[in-house]
Amino acid sequence: MPFVARRMEGLYQRCCKEFIFHSPFRSLGVLCLLVFLSVALYPGLWSMGARLYAAVTGTPVAGHNSVLLIGTPDEQVARDIGRAIMERQMAASINILPRTWSLYYWKGEVQEATEIVMLVKTKTSKIQKLVDYVRSIHPYENPDVLSVAVGYAGASYVRWMDEAVPDD
Repeated sequence: MPFVARRMEGLYQRCCKEFIFHSPFRSLGVLCLLVFLSVALYPGLWSMGARLYAAVTGTPVAGHNSVLLIGTPDEQVARDIGRAIMERQMAASINILPRTWSLYYWKGEVQEATEIVMLVKTKTSKIQKLVDYVRSIHPYENPDVLSVAVGYAGASYVRWMDEAVPDD
C-alpha cells in the first residue's frame, strides 16, 4: 500500500505541476502578477518618473510645494505666528489677508466671527512639522490649519522656495 500511495502522490504532483506551469494558466498567472505589481508600485514609480523628468527638463513637480491656510482671531496673532514661522525657516513666504467673515459649527451651534487668514507657502515635506508647531502656539482650542498642494508653480519660483526653506 505505501508503494501505491507514493506512486499516486507522485502522479498527482506531476499532473498539477504540468497543469499549472505548462498550460495557459502559467501565462495568466504571470499576467496577474505583473498587473498586481504595476498597481502596487504605481505611486512610487510615477513619483520617481516625475522627479526624473523634472530634473532633466527643469520643470517643477506638482505637489512639491503646498499652501497652508490658517485662520487667526486678529492681525496681531497672525503677525506673531507668521514671524515665528519665518524665524524657524519653515516657510518661504506668508501672506496675511484682510479681515474675513467666518461661519462655523462649534459645540453644536452656528458661530459667527471675523478672522484674519494667513497663506503660508512652504514645501510639502514641512507640512506636518509646521502644523504641529502652529497648533502648539495658536490661541484657538482647535485651530483651522488646512493644506493645499500646489499643482503648478514656475521653475524659478520653486527654486526660490527650495532655497528659502531648507531641508531637515
